[in-house]
Amino acid sequence: MKKPHLSFWQIVNMNFGFFGIQFSFGLQQSSMSPIYSYLGADESSLPYLWLAGPVTGLLVQPIIGAMSDKTTSRWGRRTPYFLIGAILCSLGLLAMPFSPTLWMAASLLWILDAANNVTMEPYRAFVSDRLDKSQHSIGFLTQSAFTGLGQTLAYLTPSLLVFVGMNKDAVNANHIPHIVIAAFLIGAVFSLGSILWTLKTTPELPLSKEEIAQMNSQPRSMQATVLEIWTAIREMPTTMKQLAWMKLFQWYALFCYWQYIMLAIAKSMFGTTDPASSGFRDAGLLNGQMGAFYNFIAFLAAFALVPFARRFGPKFVHSACLCVAGLGMLAIPEIQQKEWLLLPMIGVGLAWASIMGNPYIMLAGSIPKERTGVYMGIFNMFIVIPMIIQILTLPLIYHRWLGGHPENVVRLAGALLLCAAISVLFVKVGKGQE
Repeated sequence: MKKPHLSFWQIVNMNFGFFGIQFSFGLQQSSMSPIYSYLGADESSLPYLWLAGPVTGLLVQPIIGAMSDKTTSRWGRRTPYFLIGAILCSLGLLAMPFSPTLWMAASLLWILDAANNVTMEPYRAFVSDRLDKSQHSIGFLTQSAFTGLGQTLAYLTPSLLVFVGMNKDAVNANHIPHIVIAAFLIGAVFSLGSILWTLKTTPELPLSKEEIAQMNSQPRSMQATVLEIWTAIREMPTTMKQLAWMKLFQWYALFCYWQYIMLAIAKSMFGTTDPASSGFRDAGLLNGQMGAFYNFIAFLAAFALVPFARRFGPKFVHSACLCVAGLGMLAIPEIQQKEWLLLPMIGVGLAWASIMGNPYIMLAGSIPKERTGVYMGIFNMFIVIPMIIQILTLPLIYHRWLGGHPENVVRLAGALLLCAAISVLFVKVGKGQE
């Protein structure tokens, strides 16, 4: 059955909840390494403290995806997961900046990431459910635009708070700046509010009696869910298997960048590694401005990439964007003037827009619709497994191969993005996606 054609503004309303989800992720990317440093974490052990995100994604998303494929509640197929995840995410954001110890901050990150993952996977499946295949490009790239907008504001919020009069050097008893605390409180409001807006404006399509009967006939035990995930992995489409190699390089690189970019610019631009110093806090603000700029570029580029993806195909556009970002990251440690740091952020922004859209366009055209949820969840495993590999391996090579310099971690990220740009060219996609 052909799905109704949605207007541009209907697609915007449908994806607005992604704004809150990505505001939350932006706060984590920009603030967790500094928060851990304020609470006394060792620089080389930072990757271990980021373990929550990939592990919860690995466990939660495939299970939630398989469960949402078979949900027939009165509130909808995906809606219950959106709402529960958004509520838990808001509570995690409220508590995080008041963490008195390192272990509590790390524990709260587990809760926060689990909540985000409960919301994220059904949301991607919801877009695929709601849109006809001809609108997948605009649907997923609009999602990418809200990723850029949400993360832009998340990164920029501390600087905006300083602009309106808050003291950048005011800290609590645990050395966490007041501007960071305020940013997390704002994020809690956005996380829940944006999801509620989407639920109000964009109801799910009602399932047919035949679809409900088919879903009700399938077993729903945890054992059946795990078996469904395993069966889907064994029957995984070729396109999806090939995308896994690209995502290995891509997400290993991004985790390196997020964990160490603030430490890298603190050392290269401000000559400090002391979390209690004013220069370290200045580096945090600069990192926020850089992150805001590349996410704003991603917000603009998400829409601009639509005609290019249609004309040249998502894999070629994705490869070009990754290549530009990789070269930009290689250049960052060589830059000595703050203003010039915005130049490589253009490349990072283009890549981030593409990462959040084009791989899902390639995926959506290769998977059976009755398994959309579970395959979207499994596809997320191709994000979190590289992150887990990064967490377990980078501390082993940080001093031995990278000389204990955060700038070298950023260089490594650039090289790996170039590898990802090459590997995506070997992906076989469906007709019309070349």
